[in-house]
Amino acid sequence: MSDLRDRSGRGRRAARPEGTAFGRRATPATTGVARHGRLKSGGPVRAVTKVVAASVAVLLVSGASVGAIAAYQVRSDLGTGVELQAAQGETTKPAPPSISEYEGGFNILVVGTDNDAGQDQGAFGERDATLNDVNILLHVSADHSNATAVSIPRDMVVPIPSCAKEDGSGYYSAMSARPINEAYSYGGLSCVASTVSSLTGLDIPFAGMISFNGVIEMSNAIGGVPVCAATPIKDRYTGLDIPAGESVLSGADALAFLRTRHGVGDGSDLGRISSQQVYLSSLLRTVKSGDTLSNPTKLYSLARAAASNMTLSDQLTKIDTMVQIGLALRDLPLDSVNFVQYPGTTGGSGVYEGKVQPDKAVATQLFDAIKNDVPFSIPEGSTGIGSESTATGDGSAASQAPAAPAETAAPVDTAAPTDPGAGAATTPPTTEVIEGLTGQTAADQTCSVAFGSN
Repeated sequence: MSDLRDRSGRGRRAARPEGTAFGRRATPATTGVARHGRLKSGGPVRAVTKVVAASVAVLLVSGASVGAIAAYQVRSDLGTGVELQAAQGETTKPAPPSISEYEGGFNILVVGTDNDAGQDQGAFGERDATLNDVNILLHVSADHSNATAVSIPRDMVVPIPSCAKEDGSGYYSAMSARPINEAYSYGGLSCVASTVSSLTGLDIPFAGMISFNGVIEMSNAIGGVPVCAATPIKDRYTGLDIPAGESVLSGADALAFLRTRHGVGDGSDLGRISSQQVYLSSLLRTVKSGDTLSNPTKLYSLARAAASNMTLSDQLTKIDTMVQIGLALRDLPLDSVNFVQYPGTTGGSGVYEGKVQPDKAVATQLFDAIKNDVPFSIPEGSTGIGSESTATGDGSAASQAPAAPAETAAPVDTAAPTDPGAGAATTPPTTEVIEGLTGQTAADQTCSVAFGSN
């Protein structure tokens, strides 16, 4: 993708015109709603990349089976190799090296760009730059008991560090306030990882970048994803038209659901993120269900769909690392996987006008908890402006929502004594509630909210 940008001369830093906040003329912004106007053919393309990237993040927490199948495919692509026979006089072959769980916690960044060389420009339009419109940071705790996937809004204004140019000719200058989706233009995937690491304070040893076709292939591979709508949702821009209640979506229909911005919440990208979490949580439940994990054909197709649409950092291309990560996540409970949005607000002024301003107070709480592996929870009812819990509203959608997953966290034995000799009952562990945080767990049953319903 960088070669396309270099040949066309696009994606380079432009001179800053007078009177503009970000080095180009700003378009009028609607108060309180983050808009994005850099691309010639915008919303659908950015939504596709957001969907595929988020889907890959789900795969990364879906357990050992998918990881093992993907690793097998990578090995198959390398060929059969040469079998090492036992030496003359020996009766056994050397034992293969053992592979155990990945030790400790780790972070994986999933990035989606909006200018893939192989995409259909007739369907997605021609863009004037390559942007990292999807940025999802997945953190897995040191004891592998919980995970958090943080979606960073594409229009959030953040510092971008001095990143190496991809052609090796030097470094770009550091910038104190730019939309995060410009980071790819200043050093590719490596610069995106550096920017997110600087923003969150977390080391990022693993990163993956994905293309557009994965969402269709992955939804087809598992036979569709059940999603819930609180009320009928229609969007003439994407062609989405689904009734209230549950719909099982695959292929183009799944893509339309995940593309829709005008059809959900307040019509902003922030609303779309929370609506997409309805799909992502259901996708993870579907991937971890017996119907998928016990079906080798589905597993194989799912792994191939992900692998064929990803570009991985060098550390993630190692087969043993892939399997270790899969083994570390095989028993992760659904209610211990949080999908959250990086805390931010709209309606700001100056460099934040028409963009998303980080909420540093809430973000500090979130990332302090992540760094220290302190379990946290999202305030009840704080799913975001594009979705709602099935426990709210008039109940019409709740009765048709996807069934609760069979897999849940192990129950806490409240009757067991802390000290066998003391006879005192234990209390369930408490988690910190981070006020101002939006999102949901993978176990939560939620429905997307149509635009104008709030």
